[in-house]
Amino acid sequence: MTAQGATAGIAAPRLAPDSARLRPNRQASEEVKTLKARDNVSNWWPLARIYLVVAVSVVGAVWVFEAARAGEISWWWALPSTIAAIFAIGASQHQFGGVIHEGTHYILFANRKLNELASDWLGAFPIFTTTYHYRLHHLAHHQFVNDPVRDPDISQLHDSNHWLDFPITHVEILWSLLKQLWLPNLFRYTIIRAKYSSLGGGEHNPYNDPDRPGSAWPLRAGILFAVGAPAAIIPLIVMGNWLAVAITLPAMWAAVVGLLWVLPESSYPRTRLAPVIPMRMIGIYRVTYMALLYGAISAVQYATGVDAWTYFGLLWILPLFTTFPLFMILRQWVQHGNADRGRYTNTRVFLVGPIMRYAVFPFGMDYHLPHHLMASVPHYNLKRLHELMLEDPEYREKGVIVEGYFGSEENAHGHPTAMGVLGDKYAPKHGEAIYVDNAAIEYADIADAAGIAREVEASLRKN
Repeated sequence: MTAQGATAGIAAPRLAPDSARLRPNRQASEEVKTLKARDNVSNWWPLARIYLVVAVSVVGAVWVFEAARAGEISWWWALPSTIAAIFAIGASQHQFGGVIHEGTHYILFANRKLNELASDWLGAFPIFTTTYHYRLHHLAHHQFVNDPVRDPDISQLHDSNHWLDFPITHVEILWSLLKQLWLPNLFRYTIIRAKYSSLGGGEHNPYNDPDRPGSAWPLRAGILFAVGAPAAIIPLIVMGNWLAVAITLPAMWAAVVGLLWVLPESSYPRTRLAPVIPMRMIGIYRVTYMALLYGAISAVQYATGVDAWTYFGLLWILPLFTTFPLFMILRQWVQHGNADRGRYTNTRVFLVGPIMRYAVFPFGMDYHLPHHLMASVPHYNLKRLHELMLEDPEYREKGVIVEGYFGSEENAHGHPTAMGVLGDKYAPKHGEAIYVDNAAIEYADIADAAGIAREVEASLRKN
């Protein structure tokens, strides 16, 4: 099979720019450049909207509980309000994944440091990951999309036992969804996903540097604080020993930060993509965020008497292991399941309603085909990019537009649902050229171009 893709400094055949495939004039090229433009303003509102949804969900659920506890309303209101909050917060955690996704492609904000810091502090740290580790995972998925060895999304689904044997019937996909109601399946998905995020995409990630894997101590230090700090201070809070809490939390933070600071540079893994912020500082920032978060939760409980730690577990940690992974699974299965490695056939476009878009396809992930064609276009310009790409006859012929999620029937326009696209009719056809998207790393700081080039060559040899 032959290869397609832009080179971005990596040895691979070069195609004409996408804008040249649209219209034989300068206007299209200029519009594509405009669509790729980033700024330091546009994404503040989407970020604020996520926090607004989280705040309303948390305050609403807590108000119902406290009102029921005070006898002002019936306890019967507690269950539906809690379930609604868990779904809304899980969807918002998925939105945080969208924030990290934009940061991963360096398109959340134009300023590189602002992009990294905002993506970490406002998106990644709240769901206990980092932008850089997700970047190692996600850019490998882009460059080697649907490669069964090098695409971490595929290996992660296999490791968590969530990969489906495509093509799959409508009944089989419904049964697979029902199995997610057995919560250990969602817990397992979250744990494996966290492992991939922590290790930057698994042991077979093409960006790993086998000569400098680092040690386990930075990861252990982060886990120690994430789990150990609550384990240490919650019993003290229950006993009412607030002075001990005020001493223990800063002391644990100082000890872990001190360890991260004194660890030799060789303890931090080296990869083929250089970080924007040194990995030592990423670890220190993440622990600092958690210390501030744990301190704020404790302060709210001290000041108000409300059991803030219980609500944190119920309304943040529980969604993180249930509704958040559920929405991620609903997205992952349909975006690349039952697809091949072709340029226009490795994913699709999804036309869905606003609730499904917020919960399942955050930050432009509904326009996934144009995103995979030009990953450097911010989410708010992907719809227009799709409209431009429709002027390319090959895009119109091969690209699949999906309308709606549930159901197996095509609509009046001949478009399948997300479930329907996983069936026999849309199964991959032989003959599509393998697409390795080297342009996906055009904004990245490449530390080992030769190593990545070797992975590209190996990927192209796969049939």
